[in-house]
Amino acid sequence: MADNYGISDPTSVDLTNVDDAMMRAITCYLNAGENEYDGRLGARVSALFVILVTSTACTFFPVLATRTSKFKVPLYVYLFARYFGAGVIIATAFIHLLQPGYDAIGPATCVGMTAGWNQYAWPPALALTSAMFTFLLGFAAERYVEKKYGMPHNSGESPLEIENGHHHHHGSVDAAAMKYNTSRRRSTHQGLHSADQDRQMMAPLPTGEHKNASPDESYDDNSIDSAKDKIAHVAFRQQIAAFLILEFGVIFHSVIIGLTLGTAGEEFPSLYPVIVFHQAFEGLGIGARLSAIPFPRKLRWMPWTLCAAYGLTTPIAIAIALGVRTTYNAGSFTASVVSGVLDSTSAGILIYTGFVELIARDFLFNPDRTDDDKQLAFMIVSVLLGAAIMALLGKWA
Repeated sequence: MADNYGISDPTSVDLTNVDDAMMRAITCYLNAGENEYDGRLGARVSALFVILVTSTACTFFPVLATRTSKFKVPLYVYLFARYFGAGVIIATAFIHLLQPGYDAIGPATCVGMTAGWNQYAWPPALALTSAMFTFLLGFAAERYVEKKYGMPHNSGESPLEIENGHHHHHGSVDAAAMKYNTSRRRSTHQGLHSADQDRQMMAPLPTGEHKNASPDESYDDNSIDSAKDKIAHVAFRQQIAAFLILEFGVIFHSVIIGLTLGTAGEEFPSLYPVIVFHQAFEGLGIGARLSAIPFPRKLRWMPWTLCAAYGLTTPIAIAIALGVRTTYNAGSFTASVVSGVLDSTSAGILIYTGFVELIARDFLFNPDRTDDDKQLAFMIVSVLLGAAIMALLGKWA
């Protein structure tokens, strides 16, 4: 046995007198991995394309359902995709990110027993830090919008009311805004499809001196479009920062998954189908959140680009893994540190976003949430089903 407790002959280890240094050496020896690639190149290449198609399609589905008039989707199909995806995001945070973070850099690992890492339980600390950072960034974005448009929090005032000082004389805007707001409140289906989650999105539009305007009055369609664009702009700025952080965390996770699948050994046959489902379900969660953001007209390209970014991440990571398939060692100290830090950081992002942005915003803080008990029960069951299935997938990957 070497003087530095490196284990050259495991049969010579005396387990009757084990100190901390010896325990670390034993743990590192047991956890040390080697390159596990064992062929099946054709199957791995096929995984690249299968995951590309399935994850991209599932990510685009909720966005297509809300932004393409020719794509007719029944309400309950859309609701299932949206809230099933929310459950998936939450389960991913705990089962597929936080636990792997513990497995890579937790106190019982080689990394966790190494000087500099053995003074603290880093996975929950990193998750806490990223969750708080996500909160602060979201709060800063909302506060910026409040100050920019002069809106007190939860004032119920729309951007147009504030912009025009409550006492403007643009009768066509008043009447058009009233007509637009009324038509939106009459349709629960449309309200859910446009996913107007912020109070500003559903607040009464300005009626000014013409709030008693005749129903027969002619309306200016350009004024309606202008009102819609202004409201969408405010809500977009309040929500986009939180979403970008969410996708950032999911993409980190997707990179690790791609590298793992591309270099996996004998467990590859079981990992392949599990990861296909994993990425598809996660894509639903990303797409569902995107579908809830009212993008301004000038940024109508953005949701499609963000969907494509998620769909491409894992296939690109698989391609990179295939390029280094004979040299990459997922069990090395460096790989463990990188994957553990990324997984723990991503877990915090998804925990905050899943519970606050996806669940609490829709069920607790949405002033226009449906009162239909049947619909609410369906939405809740969809969330629980998504979390349960994603948690079950954690048994294999």
